[in-house]
Amino acid sequence: MNPVISIIMGSTSDLPVMEKALELLDEMEVPFEVNALSAHRTPESVEEFAKNAASRGIKVIIAAAGMAAHLPGVIASMTPLPVIGVPINATLDGMDALLAIVQMPPGIPVATVGINASLNASILALQMIATGDDALQQKLIAYKENLKKKIVKANQDLAKINYKYKTN
Repeated sequence: MNPVISIIMGSTSDLPVMEKALELLDEMEVPFEVNALSAHRTPESVEEFAKNAASRGIKVIIAAAGMAAHLPGVIASMTPLPVIGVPINATLDGMDALLAIVQMPPGIPVATVGINASLNASILALQMIATGDDALQQKLIAYKENLKKKIVKANQDLAKINYKYKTN
């Protein structure tokens, strides 16, 4: 089994945030790998990873980083693959990471999800891959239908709550 999605974290301290992404990829039965690489502490390893990812069969890279958050952009500068950045709330409520990831120069795009939004990063990666994979596309359709069902059930549950001035 060879990975098609690579999840890179600047530090293993990012793992608790990234677990939702890992769980969804596992649920969808899509092979993935997880590594810790630092744009600042292991730049040579980041370069080796980024330059070789496509030849290893990786289709999408999810890169999570907090604080200075250069990892997603550095990776994007060295690979033709799509990179999705996940800003981690490490300091400044994650705004420093968000701005570092989203403000990329022309020619070096990084798709960026919300702060700590690893689940959305995995959904976006799956949607990218599913453009050429009908079975995965059907799994995503079922996943999104289930999201709708959860809201319908939530409203049914809310309808059962009684307050003197509640009108619905």
